Amino acid sequence: MKKQFDFSLYLVTDQGACLGQELLEVIRQAVRGGVTAVQLREKQAQTRQFVELAGKVKALLADTPIPLVINDRVDVALAAGADGVHLGQEDMDVPDARKIMGPELILGLSVNAPEQVQEANKLEVDYFGAGPIFPTPTKKDHKTPLGEQGLQVVVKASQKPVVAIGAITAENCPAVCKKGVAGIAVVSAICSAASPEKAARELKACLAAQGTKYPL
Repeated sequence: MKKQFDFSLYLVTDQGACLGQELLEVIRQAVRGGVTAVQLREKQAQTRQFVELAGKVKALLADTPIPLVINDRVDVALAAGADGVHLGQEDMDVPDARKIMGPELILGLSVNAPEQVQEANKLEVDYFGAGPIFPTPTKKDHKTPLGEQGLQVVVKASQKPVVAIGAITAENCPAVCKKGVAGIAVVSAICSAASPEKAARELKACLAAQGTKYPL
């Protein structure tokens, strides 16, 4: 039986957004602040570097229930013993990834339109990452922002939990949560904060106030 996880406060890492802070320390603080899942996103890293870093993050999370998800790279996830993989629309096809990963690991998929959701509802994915919700500087090639209303349409079309991503902050978190999401994924809101721990606590408090929690 697949292990269940809470993806309500989902940290997506970006070393470039850490403003000089060491990535592992940012993750460590975010864990203390209450993040419930960590996605390691390393677009520029060589494979060996990526695997080594993933192993360090996995060790950091070892005594917690927090899953480690690897962005894009199924091979890195398997090599590092990660809990899952998150794929974009241009990455490996979901059926191929699931065949390699097996049925137990978590598999997420990015979506940006209701049509993508309707097609992906048939696939063996565990959750959708919907976004960007708002314009975000962390992905220069991002699609047109969904906005709050677009997010609501995606949530209604989805047969799986939806995690919203894209310039989500403690200020706009309540409005996003009211659209029926299972959680929020953040990058800069934690990675670029002077205190990642404090930033995570503030987001956690927002989610608690909205009652947002979804075990996968």
